Amino acid sequence: MIILTHEFDYVVIGGGSAGCCVAGRLSEDLGKTVCLLEAGGSDESVFIRAPLGFAATASLNIHSWGYETVPQAGFNGRQGFQPRGKVMGGSSSVNAMVYTRGNAADYNHWAALGNPGWSYEEVLPYFKKSENNECFGETSYRGVGGPLNVAYLRSPSPLNLAFTLACNEQGIPSNSDYNGEHQYGVSAAQVTQKDGERWNAARAYVDPHRHQDNLKVFSHALVTQILFKGKRAVAVKYSVDGVLHEVRARKEIILSAGAFGSPQILMLSGVGPALHLQDLGIPLVHELPGVGQNLQDHVTTTLIYKTQKINDSMGFSLKGAWNMLRALLEWRSKRTGWITSNVSETQCFVSTDGNTSHPNIQMALCTGIVDDHARKMHWGHGYTLHVTLMRPQSRGTVNLASRSPTDKPLIDPAFFNHPDDLQNMITAIQMGLKLMNSNALAHYRGRMVYPLDAQNPQAIQDFLRRHSDTEYHPVGTCKMGPDNDPMAVVDPELRVHGLLGLRVVDASVMPLLISGNTNAPTIMIAEKGANLIRAA
Repeated sequence: MIILTHEFDYVVIGGGSAGCCVAGRLSEDLGKTVCLLEAGGSDESVFIRAPLGFAATASLNIHSWGYETVPQAGFNGRQGFQPRGKVMGGSSSVNAMVYTRGNAADYNHWAALGNPGWSYEEVLPYFKKSENNECFGETSYRGVGGPLNVAYLRSPSPLNLAFTLACNEQGIPSNSDYNGEHQYGVSAAQVTQKDGERWNAARAYVDPHRHQDNLKVFSHALVTQILFKGKRAVAVKYSVDGVLHEVRARKEIILSAGAFGSPQILMLSGVGPALHLQDLGIPLVHELPGVGQNLQDHVTTTLIYKTQKINDSMGFSLKGAWNMLRALLEWRSKRTGWITSNVSETQCFVSTDGNTSHPNIQMALCTGIVDDHARKMHWGHGYTLHVTLMRPQSRGTVNLASRSPTDKPLIDPAFFNHPDDLQNMITAIQMGLKLMNSNALAHYRGRMVYPLDAQNPQAIQDFLRRHSDTEYHPVGTCKMGPDNDPMAVVDPELRVHGLLGLRVVDASVMPLLISGNTNAPTIMIAEKGANLIRAA
């Protein structure tokens, strides 16, 4: 039995970063009705509102889909961890809150691939529109008055100054704004926080409109299928506590379920590679071979050091427990202190090939021990350098495990499948080791948890295969591209090729991974997508 819930002008699937933005923006037109479907629950948990709470939610799979990859040949057969937000706000509710736009060259490359309207000059207004930037005020690159609050950390660790000086010692300049004119250099992290709390996409875009009669938000709503009449998407089936519901769209359905969820829902609905759907017994509605292809993700590795400077770092010790108790009380009363930390407090953009205009490596100093996504605990205190390859050449896939919407998809990022990725990471690790051995960090430096010899590339390669994993930035599985691109899923206006009344608006449409964290670009895509929808 299917319960017909309602009919709306727009139905948005997924209450993550993109879906919240699209639903919020569309609901600004009080003459249009909007339905937002989210598989998770409320974002009101203190583990979401308190910035440091993400250290627990991510590692323990709280508010998460709990995905893993298929065994990775590049990781000696290990399965990678793939936490994605299953809660209002999506991954913006469980991420490290780093606000990074990427590099201008990334978007110019998108446009050069046959996507007019997506050059840096053309997307910059949407970045500016989305943000309320407390760091610099309004500039030619930064915006104020937008829904998404961007700020500096309220109580950064002194470790950040030592790390910045270490970068300077190695010839890496300080950069006042890595989201401004230049990306190269070292900077304090800019974060999506407001007044010492996480400022996720739900708080930014949905909460201001919840009181409106034209916006309805359904949580714990697992979308099972998009329904078509011919080639037009007309309705969405979803399940709440095992009961099937159906909601119809008068104008458009907007799919914003992310790089894993969006291709999964398309394929479950009969849109995708014909042979794959045939093998699973799913009736074909429309063949699009690119659905679930072109998966790209940032691969990262951590260099971990112990320290005796307990007051400047996070960790497990009797003194550390006392410090954290005091930090909890400070956060409750002042919204300052350790609880406001995003752990990844300093960002450094460098290049393995000397191209300072388009860096390919992101290094982030974490003010605690982060081993295997903080799932492997160590007694004592320390600090960690995340070394991340920003533009990998490896390409993976997302496929269905079965025709059941409750089965997790088969995720294969194909990490290190391309030999250039491994070689670039070896060079990056050598750069990171040199950086961490700088005199500026001598005051903090203790033993290395996993010792490495910078002069032994084979040992570094072995280390990379044993310890690397995702930096949580999957994209590309519903690739944006022109009609003559056989692997393109959506056109430059984000309309699904060959279908009517259906768009994909999220990170899955990125044709190429950008040089940095993906939350800010995903929200930019949604801002532009909302404008395209309104103009239709």
